Amino acid sequence: MGSQRNILFIALAMVSFLLFQQWQEYKNPTAPATNQAQSSSSSLPAPSMADDIDPAPEANHTASIVSVTTDVLTLSIDAVGGDVVSASLNEYAEEFESKERFVLLDKKGNEQYIAQSGLIGPQGIDLSSTSRPSYKVSADSFTLAEGQDELRVPMTYTANGIEYTKTFILKRGSYAVDVVYDVANNSGANATVGMYAHLRQNLQDAGGSLTMPTYRGGAYSTESTRYKKYSFSDMEDRNLQQNLLKGEGWVAMLEHYFASAWIPRDAQGASLYTRVVGNLGDIGVRLPNKTIANGETGEMKATLWVGPKLQNEMAAVAPNLELVVDYGWLWFIAKPLHWLLSMIQSVVINWGLAIIVLTFIVRGAMYPLTRAQYTSMAKMRMLQPKLTAMRERIGDDRQRMSQEMMELYKKEKVNPLGGCLPLILQMPIFISLYWALMESVELRHSPFFGWITDLSAQDPYYILPLLMGASMFLIQKMSPTTVTDPMQQKIMTFMPVMFTFFFLWFPSGLVLYWLVSNIVTLIQQTLIYKGLEKKGLHSK
Repeated sequence: MGSQRNILFIALAMVSFLLFQQWQEYKNPTAPATNQAQSSSSSLPAPSMADDIDPAPEANHTASIVSVTTDVLTLSIDAVGGDVVSASLNEYAEEFESKERFVLLDKKGNEQYIAQSGLIGPQGIDLSSTSRPSYKVSADSFTLAEGQDELRVPMTYTANGIEYTKTFILKRGSYAVDVVYDVANNSGANATVGMYAHLRQNLQDAGGSLTMPTYRGGAYSTESTRYKKYSFSDMEDRNLQQNLLKGEGWVAMLEHYFASAWIPRDAQGASLYTRVVGNLGDIGVRLPNKTIANGETGEMKATLWVGPKLQNEMAAVAPNLELVVDYGWLWFIAKPLHWLLSMIQSVVINWGLAIIVLTFIVRGAMYPLTRAQYTSMAKMRMLQPKLTAMRERIGDDRQRMSQEMMELYKKEKVNPLGGCLPLILQMPIFISLYWALMESVELRHSPFFGWITDLSAQDPYYILPLLMGASMFLIQKMSPTTVTDPMQQKIMTFMPVMFTFFFLWFPSGLVLYWLVSNIVTLIQQTLIYKGLEKKGLHSK
């Protein structure tokens, strides 16, 4: 089996992989919510819960927005209800070289992606969209001062002898925001309340494209399920109902590079839920009701993550939250590769150089497999004259031909699959590197050099894809072939052209990896063939 066949195998595997990913993302396309789905979502699943959270969109009101700014976040919090209606990421540009910051959460008319939280139960204050508390706040803006590590934004509301304090706690350098409810009961009787927190977003397609099959939708984690996607289509089909016996879990809304999530704290017996109303989808967590005696104060707490998919930081906020950086079923390979890429970048500084160094390391580690592959191919080529004579002698007797071929392979100590097996073993690494690079938010808007100013965007002048195609052409020319079928020869010749066209729209970081991988292949191929020629195995 020649190198041309290997290239064909890689191409078909890569294309099939991408098409399979695209099919999975689009196999349940988003459809308008049915009346049945709307009516069934009027109440939220939760253990021992009889309360109803009004699922309708909020009624119009005169917004009283509180601005909260840290070094990494700028939040807009509506004083009515205390919802986070906007979240800008101060260290991430909206577009490349744009002065506008990336806005993850936002609310503009009917278009919204917000983080809501409230209290329900007999003494709850967020019982419906028309009955939400108007909190008192000491200022309309809060800013984390220089040298200050923590910023607290308290909001208070008093009703029927009960004082409700909703406090947002933000820390320097952190995308995790603690939301704490303190309920001071001086009503003369017991007070029972329960906290909920959900993410609300307009229903939409799963997102992505053939070259960038990214996911947009919900996800959750429980004690028994480390990570599972729950798409908008899933939300429309059925309401999520998952209990957290130990209170360990979370819900999230995901998109390429960024995520928002609610994590309950100290909430044994909490539940996760979804619901759909109109064109809005909610995914959230409901904490169990808490009874607070007269004269006592009770606390309920959840953490809101709103930011980029930074694995180490997310892992420190909640178990398994880092899994929103979705590497697919090869995560156990892709995750170490991402770690290695990050370590290399910390030394070489430039992410493009880190990709190049990583490619050399990976291909170097696979060199024994590559050498075994080309050695097996060389031995198979040496046997071609004998196989040709065998076919002429035996004719159309396939059974006899097969038997004598196996005897010849055994006599010459040749494994006919020796050229394919190393390649098959390399494919998981190739695919894992693909996901590790595609899911790395660190590559977003990261420059390489010259015209490559953003490794997450396509090459604006298509230079890298053209070089990649040229390197594939050189690999073909260097590799002698045993292919005699005219149709297969045409396919092999056309393969570099097809791959070049396919890679025109790939992020330049991925194209850079493939180009460098091809260059390493050319170097290894040259060295291996020179060694085989000395042994008399390389015959053209």
